[in-house]
Amino acid sequence: MKASYKKHSFIILLFVFIYGCGIKKYIPENKRLYTGASIEIEADSTVQKVSELKQSLSSVLSQQPNTKFLGMHLGLYYYYKNQQEKTNFLNRWLYKKIGQKPVYQSDVNAIENKEILRNKLENYGFFYSSIASSFKEKKKEASIVYRLKIPAPYKMATYQIDSMVSPIYKDIKNLSTTSPIKKEMRFNLGNLKLERLRLDAELKNKGYYNFNSDFLLFEADTNRYKSKKFDLFLKLKANVPKKATVPYQIKNINVYPNYSLNDSTEVKGIRYQDKNYYQDTLFFNPKYLDEFITLKEGALFNPETSKNTARRLSSIGAYKFVNIQYKEIKDAITDTLASLEANIFLSPLTKRAVRAELQAVTKSNNFAGPELSLTYSNRNLFKGGETLNISTNIGYETQISSGNTGLSSLELGLKGELIFPRVIAPFSINKDYFDYSIPKTKVSLSATYLNRSQLYTLLSGTALFGYTWNANKYITYEVNPISVNYTRLSNTTAAFQEILDNNSYLQSSFDQQFISGLTFSFTYNEMLNAAKSHQFYLQSTLDVAGNSISLFDKKTTETNTFLGLEYAQYAKADVDARYHYNFGAKKGQTIAARIFAGYGYAYGNSDVIPFVKQYYSGGPYSVRAFSIRSLGPGTYNDNDTNTASSFFDKTGNVRLEANLEYRFPIYSFLKGAVFADAGNVWNTVSNSDFNDRDGNVRDKFTSNFINELGMGAGFGLRIDVQGFVIRFDLAAPFHDPSLEEGKRWDFRADEPVFNFAIGYSF
Repeated sequence: MKASYKKHSFIILLFVFIYGCGIKKYIPENKRLYTGASIEIEADSTVQKVSELKQSLSSVLSQQPNTKFLGMHLGLYYYYKNQQEKTNFLNRWLYKKIGQKPVYQSDVNAIENKEILRNKLENYGFFYSSIASSFKEKKKEASIVYRLKIPAPYKMATYQIDSMVSPIYKDIKNLSTTSPIKKEMRFNLGNLKLERLRLDAELKNKGYYNFNSDFLLFEADTNRYKSKKFDLFLKLKANVPKKATVPYQIKNINVYPNYSLNDSTEVKGIRYQDKNYYQDTLFFNPKYLDEFITLKEGALFNPETSKNTARRLSSIGAYKFVNIQYKEIKDAITDTLASLEANIFLSPLTKRAVRAELQAVTKSNNFAGPELSLTYSNRNLFKGGETLNISTNIGYETQISSGNTGLSSLELGLKGELIFPRVIAPFSINKDYFDYSIPKTKVSLSATYLNRSQLYTLLSGTALFGYTWNANKYITYEVNPISVNYTRLSNTTAAFQEILDNNSYLQSSFDQQFISGLTFSFTYNEMLNAAKSHQFYLQSTLDVAGNSISLFDKKTTETNTFLGLEYAQYAKADVDARYHYNFGAKKGQTIAARIFAGYGYAYGNSDVIPFVKQYYSGGPYSVRAFSIRSLGPGTYNDNDTNTASSFFDKTGNVRLEANLEYRFPIYSFLKGAVFADAGNVWNTVSNSDFNDRDGNVRDKFTSNFINELGMGAGFGLRIDVQGFVIRFDLAAPFHDPSLEEGKRWDFRADEPVFNFAIGYSF
């Protein structure tokens, strides 16, 4: 094994060497390929963090060498190949994607680079540095060395605020006490620019509506010192307008709840909570709209408060545009204060809308097929920002990739949802707590009819009452104190009844017809910020059922019931953690990782958690090398048990999964990916129906779970059009826990599983 590894390593190194040498034959006779620059620093003993300084200086050099991949100039290679008279489509395409024009020694301007380095050093406080340079030349390559002699830096002795007009002098003086600029700090032009921006932002928050960071000027004076010290002075530039040196107070707030560009603002208004509301007819009740507006008459101008008001108004769901404009009130400026008028223009969305969707879907029940959905929306229903959504769907699906082909289903659904952009509760809530946004109250009723051929008919109804709240840009809470679900199984066929008779575990999970409880979820989502290189996502959910309803139950000889229905009692919690690293040109490449862990515990009235609440593994949003519900539980194998097999069996109350994926652009909206997945489901209490023919337990979760993970790898294509993603993945297993221990590790590339889905897997 070791000999084989060394042999392959030698071949790879030899290939890289030959490939690298192959580039040199394309370099013109009178040219040398520029291979980069190095910086050598001879610094005074007082200079700190020399390695960081060297890295910063290297980043500003104007010429950078051609990039390499595994020691090879791939981009440069395809540039040269594309310059030949005869080339092919592949070379032209690769040059367009990764090609690079060569950087030669003659392209390097050493004099310019030395001036750039000197300027950078002076910005860091290292004045009077000396810089020399020389090329290191080989036959076809050249590099350059910059040798820097850096003296001791200039350090600040005192920081003073020059005299300014009132009242801005007092505010800047107070803000200087929290300045990061401290005595003995090295002169740094970048830090001074940041301090100007900090002061500008702080002054804006104190009402200085017309202030600008360019009005501030830093001056350094070294005349008092023979050593390398300086005094730093902050002053206002000459001819700064008076209106920039006084804070502004909001005098009037005018709100236009039903504004159009064609409307006149000369509408009779009403006064409510120190605001003027202008609307021809009552479009939005000021009583409900007012709580979204955090601007206050008499308060100083504050851009953060303005942004907060705009965000809260946008979250109502009734407005297309929210525009807050400020107007200076003429002749209202004094030596200490000026006045503003705030105008809030709200342009509504279309009151009624109908949305139709026709799509091909894949679901967690291993069915795939077309589905038609219609949604009717009525916005601002009761003139308080309420939204009514009535949706209906019809779908026909057929089962694929599970060994039970030929099964089909017809699903009909109807759902009504009413969303209130405020808290509706029998108790009062302190609204000051909801600074970022106001919670929404959701009430919904839904009914579903599902007919699966050759199996059963399932009728289900759901009632939900709860709240959603965005605590800040990234954090969302959702709590549903009332969550009721009723299911009724009917028209069971003899084949399906046999499955239930042979699997008491499955029979018990279907007996739980009535589920009443509460759900809570916490979501932290940095994926919303596309500009971040490192993005984190965390969602945790808690689902508890049966506790409150048990207070009203009726004891029977065998079990507890409510209104004649057997109800479920369980607690279920899971965590979904994700990480994305975005890199490459315009961050077009992504390393995506995900870990999921879930556990459900049945107690009291229940021996197992209901079937619809159990975990499954495998499929396009899980371990893609295995079909949906085909993985687990544990090491269970359909062919090695005493019971009839069915896709219903592949569930458990414990689920663990991990995924890793590399995503990259191919062309325009077409993207690719390579990935690896691992996961499985287990039961904490073994079900004898999953034992093998010798009676060995196959489904129980133990400390050996690592060796019972299903693992697979594959590649995929994605059509990504402005966030709408159609995904195709092809994956094959390389570790199958259902096989005997000595046969589990086997990459079955000849048995791939094809996955089609809407949206990214994670």
